[in-house]
Amino acid sequence: MYIKLDPQSDFPIYSQLIHQLMEGILKGDLKEGDMLPSVRSLAADLGINMHTVNKSYHELEKRGIIQIVPKSGAVVRLQQAEKESEHYTRLVRELKPVLLEAMTLGMGKAEINSLVELLVKEYKEE
Repeated sequence: MYIKLDPQSDFPIYSQLIHQLMEGILKGDLKEGDMLPSVRSLAADLGINMHTVNKSYHELEKRGIIQIVPKSGAVVRLQQAEKESEHYTRLVRELKPVLLEAMTLGMGKAEINSLVELLVKEYKEE
């Protein structure tokens, strides 16, 4: 899996890494049960601080995407975001401001749905 980080981006490096790893899962580069590189080796490969990788891994664990096993590393362990789960609640909480902004800027339901469908299609073949 190829990871490309942009130090000039408005998004912090740890956030870019999170998104790149999630994209790798969606594209099938990383699968359930796959071990992620150690914090030290990934940091060295990417030329970034170990603490940045560590922060990314812990955030992915908090989101239910990986599991950190002490002294063994990080493993892809996807948890379903079922309607009553804390992951579902967090996703709703994080999406709400984006939807409010889109609607405030004049996007209607059809435009928002179309945008969501376009983004989903980028990662999921139906």
